[in-house]
Amino acid sequence: MSFQDARDYQILFLSLFLGLGIGTKDWTLRPEMIVVAIATTILVQALAAYGTYLYQQRTQPTDQAFNPSIRSALITALGLSLLLRTDHWSTMMLAATLAILSKFVCKWKGKHFFNPANFGIIAALVLTSDAWVSPGQWGAVGWYGLLFAGAGGLVLHRVGRWDTSVMFLATYATCLSLRDLWLGWSWDVWYHSLSSGSLILFALFMLTDPRSIPDARVARLLWSSSIAVVTFGLQTKFFLSTGIFWALFSLAPLTVLFDRIWPAPRFTWATPPISAESSSEISLVKPEDRADLLPTHS
Repeated sequence: MSFQDARDYQILFLSLFLGLGIGTKDWTLRPEMIVVAIATTILVQALAAYGTYLYQQRTQPTDQAFNPSIRSALITALGLSLLLRTDHWSTMMLAATLAILSKFVCKWKGKHFFNPANFGIIAALVLTSDAWVSPGQWGAVGWYGLLFAGAGGLVLHRVGRWDTSVMFLATYATCLSLRDLWLGWSWDVWYHSLSSGSLILFALFMLTDPRSIPDARVARLLWSSSIAVVTFGLQTKFFLSTGIFWALFSLAPLTVLFDRIWPAPRFTWATPPISAESSSEISLVKPEDRADLLPTHS
């Protein structure tokens, strides 16, 4: 692993979190489910990417080499392994397949707008009867919080999307504080609500996928704060423990609208090292070139 690509860090950290969860939290995740998730995402990614490549060469031939983007498939597989639980390998295979296919089907001008792992989780919850998510599996973060924050901070620094996590957490924390003040609850309740390991992982790794979130900073701030408000509503009004995943899924299509309202350079993984001046809006693609973009995959 060269670590020239920010996804290398994501793969390393997500693998570490998965190992910690299994080793220290007594998770019921079976090893074969991880193997199924990884094998399925890589296979589907390679086949879908190759089919897209052949189509591009027939319609608009280029000298671009075939790139299956295995890193992205691994990140999706690790995300599913961390969050999705099922008793049947077929359910994990379904979730992994639909997660990858969502990148190739749910697109607008070459950009997918659903987070793949989030799409696979929601699809498994809706389409099967033996899939579930356990947001409380990490419990209170404790020292894990420092590990999550450090790892997530490094990745977000590399991709320049730290503003999305900060706005989400700040908005969510504000909603919680207003509720607690209204009800007369102590600050211990507020702290406990914010110390969920799953919440921190979601904010740092799933919410900030640079290939599926709005490109402009103002759009990302509005988008992430909206997800926080919807999450708060789902959890407190409808008592839906998986509200963060449903909020992201339901508001993900807003990326298309926000990118039209606030056009900005699109993120690409083929990006030079981030500098302080350019970390927020780095891309090799100009906004005016978007209409001519070939279908891409991440």
